[in-house]
Amino acid sequence: MAGLDYVLFEEPTGYAIFKVKLQQDDIGSRLKEVQQAANDLGTFSKLVELVSFAPFKGAAQALENANDISEGLVSDYLKSILELNIPKGSSKKQVNLGISDKALGPSIKEVFPYIDCISNEVVQDLLRGIRFHGEKLLKDLNDGDIDRAQLGLGHAYSRAKVKFSVQKNDNHIIQAIALLDQLDKDINTYSMRVKEWYGWHFPELAKIVPDNYSFAKLVLYIKDKASITEESLHDIAGLLNEDAGVAQQVIDAARISMGQDISEQDMTNVLTFAERTVSITEYRQSLYKYLTDKMHTVAPNLSELIGEVVGARLISHAD
Repeated sequence: MAGLDYVLFEEPTGYAIFKVKLQQDDIGSRLKEVQQAANDLGTFSKLVELVSFAPFKGAAQALENANDISEGLVSDYLKSILELNIPKGSSKKQVNLGISDKALGPSIKEVFPYIDCISNEVVQDLLRGIRFHGEKLLKDLNDGDIDRAQLGLGHAYSRAKVKFSVQKNDNHIIQAIALLDQLDKDINTYSMRVKEWYGWHFPELAKIVPDNYSFAKLVLYIKDKASITEESLHDIAGLLNEDAGVAQQVIDAARISMGQDISEQDMTNVLTFAERTVSITEYRQSLYKYLTDKMHTVAPNLSELIGEVVGARLISHAD
């Protein structure tokens, strides 16, 4: 197993380079010793020695470097730190650098051909010990500095990732189709409840007007069936796509309805619920238009081929 010369420690407050004091031939065989020493500062300080600690200049720089590390990129700041603190090797004598994420290795190797990056169990145990004793090993740090930096960087990193995700157009489509499905279920439940509740007063109406949206709007207009007259024909037809024939059926049914009378308080509650049903149905209509417009912008070919809603479901399942 290759020995270790240095370890790169990525910390929310900056970068640290540690020299590994164990003999190269011993590092692989002394894994258990490294693991045991990680919890004791006195013992662990015999394994590594701080070469340099380069703090970030601010939260913005910390976030920028955290994003680069997550994508396996070497920032200019990290490049300068490695250049200043790790002696140049040669094609025959390579410098072995321990890193936490092996994805960063190829980027470091590209910039520094003489550096071989290692990310194995020994490296992880050394980094664990450095993290555990960080405030004592790293100079110019006070108690709590690392914890505060971790919390601040964590929040900033999460916010940045969320903001980036929100800019993805398909994310809006995924949310819209999920909400559309939920609204369909809710509208169906609400409409069934309105029909059942108002049906005690005017049971014949549900058979004449089966459409849920039209039924709820008629409930809000009619209220007490006794208030319907021939003069109501025009208004009722307006709620039924100008279908005067169906409107007349509603008026005729109201006159001979077998439904029971309803108190003012009960009617108020029925109307409030019917109003809520109409409102959520109209919102569903506007959401559907938003989704179709979004699909034509983001995936016009898919929309033309299989339709906006089915296309949106495919995008949702593919995410």
